[in-house]
Amino acid sequence: MPNTARWAATITLTATAVCGPLTGTALADPSPTSLYAPSSLVLTTGHGEIAAEAAPERAVTLSCAPTASGTHPAAVAACGELRATGGDFDALMARSGVLCTREYDPVVVTVDGVWQGRRISYERTFANECVKNSYGTAVFTF
Repeated sequence: MPNTARWAATITLTATAVCGPLTGTALADPSPTSLYAPSSLVLTTGHGEIAAEAAPERAVTLSCAPTASGTHPAAVAACGELRATGGDFDALMARSGVLCTREYDPVVVTVDGVWQGRRISYERTFANECVKNSYGTAVFTF
């Protein structure tokens, strides 16, 4: 009898270890209960008044969860700025002390993707490249 109980326990534990990971989709499910909500963005920039008229001249990717990564040149700093604003791009303020010319050469920035599980589609036009780079310290400087 003790041998049968030992075999039953061994089979149960083996089945649980092998089949347990197959029963859920916790790694593939970006639900609010997962450890990290997805945060992956594509940022583009181009010259023009609106994105529909401006051909993208540069595009970068930015992923902030679980760690900062992507082709953005300052991914760690950009993710830190976005975390500080809760992903609100309008909350990024111009740095004080930055002097830009009054030249009007519009630059449009677009952001599309997901921030902490929430769909983001953002567009903003700046008067010129210097003004664009003065907002925040890293998000728009690419």
